[in-house]
Amino acid sequence: MKSSARLFLLLSLLAWNQSVADQMAGAAKIDITPDYPVRLSGYGSRTNEHEGVEQRIFAKAIAFGSDAEGPAVLLAVDNCGVPAWMRDELVKRLKIANARVAICSSHTHSAPMLTGVLPNLFSRDIPPEHQAKIERYSRELTDKLEQVALAALADRKPAKLSLGFTHASFAHNRRQYAFRPEDHSVPVLRVTGADGKVRAIFTSYACHATVLNFNKIHGDWPGCAQEFIEKQFPGAVALVALGCGADQNPNPRRTYELARDYGNAIGEEVKTIVKGSMRVVSGKLECRAKQIDLPFDELPTRAEWETRAKDKTAAVAYHAKVQLAKLDRGEKLPTTLPYLVQVWNFGHDLAMVFFPGEIVVDYSLRLKRELDSERLWVNGYSNDMPCYIPSERILAEGGYEGASAMLYYDRPTKFAPGIEQRIISTVHQLIPREFRR
Repeated sequence: MKSSARLFLLLSLLAWNQSVADQMAGAAKIDITPDYPVRLSGYGSRTNEHEGVEQRIFAKAIAFGSDAEGPAVLLAVDNCGVPAWMRDELVKRLKIANARVAICSSHTHSAPMLTGVLPNLFSRDIPPEHQAKIERYSRELTDKLEQVALAALADRKPAKLSLGFTHASFAHNRRQYAFRPEDHSVPVLRVTGADGKVRAIFTSYACHATVLNFNKIHGDWPGCAQEFIEKQFPGAVALVALGCGADQNPNPRRTYELARDYGNAIGEEVKTIVKGSMRVVSGKLECRAKQIDLPFDELPTRAEWETRAKDKTAAVAYHAKVQLAKLDRGEKLPTTLPYLVQVWNFGHDLAMVFFPGEIVVDYSLRLKRELDSERLWVNGYSNDMPCYIPSERILAEGGYEGASAMLYYDRPTKFAPGIEQRIISTVHQLIPREFRR
């Protein structure tokens, strides 16, 4: 090799090593598949415990930063939705600042039910023997989230972070209204080690994980996407989450083959991006969070609850009976919902927004108009699973996402007007001004 070529190679390696010196990252995964029967979440029609395992499910984590600057942990969990109490317990155990822990759920409808998530899903009381297993699995999952987070923290090494965007097209707006927006963006974060090997990949897509509806354990399309990506990059940990996909469904659906095909489609796009040219993310990670209150609309009177308790629709009647039981115990029905808005930014290179609950696509599309979409990543189904979060448009239109889904989440009524602006304004408060258009 000529001396000039050797010098160029040496300078290139030194430059790359300098770029990774500013970043630390570690990754880990843990199997969270139960080895005993337990009820699955997502569909109220399934009233028996699960009947087998078609695909194993996982919790995965990427840890960022050094102990000196304060680490942060991002987790992706194969579950319909991780509740706030579980995240609170994890933050307590890890002894990390609250804003520096983010948990994303894949929203697969083929994973175990968790305590406190969709409590009215079945429109009837859950048998005590079934509830005991739900609570057992919830405790075990909490322990495993701690284990995988600690493993990722222990795995931290010099790393290079890179960002890219691609797209997928199998998500379709499921609402039966004239205006049916969609968001087909697929953001990708690559974590590369000092040896140039891919160590972790994080990606998300705004689409329900509802391809499958049987009574077996499966990660749905996000689980298939993870499998595909990890086969393409041996040794890497693949995290797959959801964007603002509350009103987006995969179409068509209902077969194993489609779940695999959709997951592989995401995986192919991710592979192309990861193996190509990506934008370096070198900025220091800053984490902010703010809990706000989202007001509910006017609550029904006791007389109205009593009337609803006689409704012929099982979900309406059961929901009303649950509210009446609370009143009989002397409890007050809530008038607001606590809602945690979280923003991470890697300097000026990338901003991530984490929204709890089933949040509709209008939120990501609006933020991409108001902020720099080329440096913005919006995640839904994060940190809590309180209910659907409609936009102002959907709240006015009504329907499942705007009103009736609240029955299954045990919320007293739909939201009052104005919640969209309250949420969006909070994002603007938390995100650095450099990301605004």
